[in-house]
Amino acid sequence: MWQDPLFGLWFNLSNVMMLIVAAVVVFLIAFISTRNLQLKPGGMQNFMEWIMDFVKGIIKSNMDWKDGGRFHVLGITLLMFIFVSNMLGLPFAIIIEGDLWWKSPTADPTVTMTLAATIIILSHYYGIKQKGLKGYGADYLKPMPFLLPLKIVEEFANTLTLGLRLYGNIFAGEILLGLLAGLGGASIFGFAAAVLPMMAWQGFSIFIGTIQAFIFVMLTMVYISHKTSEDH
Repeated sequence: MWQDPLFGLWFNLSNVMMLIVAAVVVFLIAFISTRNLQLKPGGMQNFMEWIMDFVKGIIKSNMDWKDGGRFHVLGITLLMFIFVSNMLGLPFAIIIEGDLWWKSPTADPTVTMTLAATIIILSHYYGIKQKGLKGYGADYLKPMPFLLPLKIVEEFANTLTLGLRLYGNIFAGEILLGLLAGLGGASIFGFAAAVLPMMAWQGFSIFIGTIQAFIFVMLTMVYISHKTSEDH
């Protein structure tokens, strides 16, 4: 599963493969939804417009649309990519020679922490771009300068909670599904005992995966709003 280091870095080929699969699925959904645009939308176009309106509502609940509109595409991309990533490992898992290849990429902390770190870095970038380096730095001294260490700790805490929350929920769901699958494969009686709990847990996992995609996008807009808005 692990490839030889390139420039001193190791690569988890399973993560790379599943991230590519998730990106391709998101691209196909977006492409099919926008291929034949109509004034009276239906089917996939209607679904995509609902996604766009949903993300727009998230942004408007955290910042003025005039400033927040630039993050619309970011929000849509995150929502779709994380949702698809959360769902990939639910139907089945593929294990080859003891290595788990087919899984949800968000069930790996490396992936979720990378996503979280990227969002935090983007929030700093847009904060500096919006306010300038001097104005952005001044925010860390408000309302009292001695709170600066706490604000620095908060930045690390935001990264950890954003990434680990997503990872923990998806990983736990797949672990339980794996245990139920193991029970179902043990015997005919195990299969009978596991089939209903597995179906119920898969339904619950779909709900959790959807909620976690929403929470990630919501917190992304909250963090960006805190860095870019003058009233924060």
